[in-house]
Amino acid sequence: MIKNFSLVILLTVFLSGCGLTTTRPKLEMSLSQAAFLAAKDAKADEFAPTLYRKAELYYLRAKSAYKRKYFNKAKSYAEISQKFSEQAEFEAIKKAMLDQ
Repeated sequence: MIKNFSLVILLTVFLSGCGLTTTRPKLEMSLSQAAFLAAKDAKADEFAPTLYRKAELYYLRAKSAYKRKYFNKAKSYAEISQKFSEQAEFEAIKKAMLDQ
């Protein structure tokens, strides 16, 4: 009885240490991708290159971390990428309007 209980405890500790208990940041990755593509469509690489490059860097880091199953890092990088993408898109649209 005690041996079975110990086995259950050991199995629970082992599984909680794995990535099985961490949820995949699917929503964050999707939002990050959408924001990055919107910035790309707004020609942020031309009008706001610094912000665009930061967004691209964190987006690629998020994808890499997701592939390696580092979901906490992937979520963090995706959120940062989304923030920079939105700022780059805004700056690009603003500068495009002012140039007209």
